[in-house]
Amino acid sequence: MKRLLLVLAFIGSAAVFQSCEGDPGPPGADGADGVESEVFELRNVNFTLNNNNEYTIYGTLNPNIFDSDNILIYRLSGLIDANTPIWQLIPRTLFLNEGELDYDYDFSKEDFTIYAGGTFNVGQVPQYINNQTFRIVIIPGYFSKKAMDKQDYNAVISAYGIDDSHIKVIQPIKNK
Repeated sequence: MKRLLLVLAFIGSAAVFQSCEGDPGPPGADGADGVESEVFELRNVNFTLNNNNEYTIYGTLNPNIFDSDNILIYRLSGLIDANTPIWQLIPRTLFLNEGELDYDYDFSKEDFTIYAGGTFNVGQVPQYINNQTFRIVIIPGYFSKKAMDKQDYNAVISAYGIDDSHIKVIQPIKNK
């Protein structure tokens, strides 16, 4: 009998406390409005030899990105046809007859630098440092952990819902 009373008391208290609600609490902080993935393009640009004897392309990001944001940079390596570009994620090493050619980049929330260097004087292969086209994909920090094949430009723009028919063309700044 005591056991039955204990079980009924437990069930009754569970039913009563199950439907209780407290104060809703204060509202959370506002999220960043209008933050979305974007794509910029550097079209037919030339690397310049800077004071450190490095071939670079330097540019600024406008607007600045947040500290938590990330960028991916792709180099146009060729065309399958007039409407099908081949984009390669950098950093990338190309193995040429002259030696190894490396493309790399760094960025801050305000600017970026793309580097071309190698195991030889890359000025000997102007086709790899002149008239180059790059796509810069800005990924908001809250998307950075999203799983996808970042090597595949089309997979990246699809995963982030980017319409790459509205790419903003930007111009590099000569040197820092």
